[in-house]
Amino acid sequence: MAEITCLGILVADLLGRPIDELPPKGRLGLVEEMTLHIGGCASNTGIDLARLGVSTAVLGMVGADGLGDFIVQTLAREGVDIRGVRRHPSASTSATMVLISSDGERTFLHHTGGNAQFAESDVAWHVVEGSRVLHVAGALVMPALDGEPMARVLQEAGKRGVITSLDTVWDATGRWMQTLRPCLAYADYFMPSLAEAVELTGKREPREIARALRDCGVGTVCLKLGEEGCYVFDGEHELRVPVFRVTPVDGTGTGDAWDAGFLLGVLRGWNLEQSARFANAVGAMCVRAVGATAGIRSMEETLEFMRETPLA
Repeated sequence: MAEITCLGILVADLLGRPIDELPPKGRLGLVEEMTLHIGGCASNTGIDLARLGVSTAVLGMVGADGLGDFIVQTLAREGVDIRGVRRHPSASTSATMVLISSDGERTFLHHTGGNAQFAESDVAWHVVEGSRVLHVAGALVMPALDGEPMARVLQEAGKRGVITSLDTVWDATGRWMQTLRPCLAYADYFMPSLAEAVELTGKREPREIARALRDCGVGTVCLKLGEEGCYVFDGEHELRVPVFRVTPVDGTGTGDAWDAGFLLGVLRGWNLEQSARFANAVGAMCVRAVGATAGIRSMEETLEFMRETPLA
């Protein structure tokens, strides 16, 4: 059985780089590189964990189409348990166009597709209950699951003795806390980016954000601060951990890589600082290659990277 199950969005990513501006409407622009990659928070984190040596399962929904075949086959090739991946008979597979600028910043155009259809009834509990951790990845863009249904899934996992983790993506609907609030009381770990956490809480300083989220019932708050590293608070221990000094190529999937690194630490019983530092290392390795998972290596290689790479 999988040690960690990642439930959430599964996406086919079409990446183009470098794109610093769009051509005029109706005109053609050229890019140096355009490639198809697996993406989506659940698949990214699942693959990252598998490469780090963690047995992992992924739950989600794809279409009965070519992009769905690509996602399922890629997950299986990476050694991920795909028994909980559903195939929708009519909805197309979710896809994202990722426009990567010359400095590595990303802009997205997204089609929700099958991710919008995944519901509470689609959760493969025979997969989840054999895991030590359930990581819900992609909250706020799964309309059939978001809100109370997602809260019930997290609550049920907790009742079955499974550690729960939750991550979000940017909420284009602007509902933010209205949608997410029911889930927070059942999240042992919550891992938003700083920008997402600001929208959720209305606060701007990590300490204030963390306390606001703790007041909503979160166990441990993990804020991803980009170039500033991360901030972690569990109600007793508070720490900031700086990033490793690397030259970024592509930031796609960095947050998901961070989640994978931190969850490995949780699984192995590491303290907060060890987990956060390892998470920063996995994130740093991610940005060195094009694509959400291309830069991720084994746990041993990641530890070697940590020994050899200075902090920023």
